[in-house]
Amino acid sequence: MSEPLVIVGNGMAATKLAEELSKTALGRYAIAVIGAEPRLAYNRVLLSSVLAGEVASHDIELKPASWWRDHGVTLKYNTLVTEIDVGRRELKIENEESVPFSKLVLATGSMPLRLNVPGSELAGVYTFRDSRDADLMLTLAVKRKRVVVVGGGLLGLEAAYGLAKAGSKVTLLHLMDRLMERQLDGPAAALLKALVERKGVEVLLNSNTARIHGKTSVESVELASGRMIDAEAVIFAAGIRPNIALAKDAGIDVVRGIVVDDHMQTSEADIFALGECAEHRGTCYGLVQPAYEQAHVLAQHLAGREASYQGSVVATNLKVSGVGVFSAGDFTGSDSSEAIVLNDARRGVYKKLVIADGRLAGAVLIGETQDALWYLDLIRTRQPIGAIRAEMMFGRAPAKAA
Repeated sequence: MSEPLVIVGNGMAATKLAEELSKTALGRYAIAVIGAEPRLAYNRVLLSSVLAGEVASHDIELKPASWWRDHGVTLKYNTLVTEIDVGRRELKIENEESVPFSKLVLATGSMPLRLNVPGSELAGVYTFRDSRDADLMLTLAVKRKRVVVVGGGLLGLEAAYGLAKAGSKVTLLHLMDRLMERQLDGPAAALLKALVERKGVEVLLNSNTARIHGKTSVESVELASGRMIDAEAVIFAAGIRPNIALAKDAGIDVVRGIVVDDHMQTSEADIFALGECAEHRGTCYGLVQPAYEQAHVLAQHLAGREASYQGSVVATNLKVSGVGVFSAGDFTGSDSSEAIVLNDARRGVYKKLVIADGRLAGAVLIGETQDALWYLDLIRTRQPIGAIRAEMMFGRAPAKAA
């Protein structure tokens, strides 16, 4: 008899876990996946591409319906879990139904932050987090609405690019002095800003949103400086918060996220968490690659094999507003490290490699990112790079030839 294993959440982390379990523990578990979104799991990273009209919504699905069926996974999407009954080992869902479990995995993801500013309750104020948000924003773009996007991190840039390409007039507001300040150094961020502006997005740095004006719907945005910006819609894309309510209400340990150990287990036996909702050794990653690494470890553990999660080397390797962006490791450097830099603003290319103790410690790439995974492997494996140091800035092929 297969053991009932339930995964709450139908996103990228849940899909990866189901895929890993199909390889390592086939037949051991009767797997059920319960998700609140009304569709099959999809690649959230590509939502901006849907918004920009570069791919269709159905093209970003991670697995077709046939894959789930062929692998014996029961799917319940458009279904909200309302309670975890730890003692009775069952879930309550919104239609009063109960779902029993022997093992439970929480992959509940995160929710977008809405800034607490006057006017944030007006019609025309949205967030950008899931496919439903993308559909709403497509409607805005079709109507050629003037839109203000709040947040100059990855989400904000993606929303701004998608809206601008789809036809909206877009102003991007960012509180900090550079875009993507957690992933980029000053020169890289400055180049990214210039490239984003070339795509029709007005970028305002050091801009604090003070108030959204309008009688019943958005009419303008006021900055702390007093500047007014006409707008018919506002998109908040200024960060995410782990979805921990289910776990917290069940008495499972939470801090910022759901606290897990090196086996991804929570404070309750046989209840696990992974992805954006999980907090491991004080860190909530909020990125796809750590979630995939966690899913691999958890699948191995659930299959009865030795595996432990030791944390992830944080890396960003994406198209941001249509521009290739990569950063990983300690890209800021220190007094004991050295940096090799190539900056060609005309070509839209920036490369920075940080070397410490004869090894690659960090890297930032803008524009040319084809060797990103090679650099990431050098950072993660801490290989000595003395023999390729002179050529490594030019990529893997010249370095390997040397």
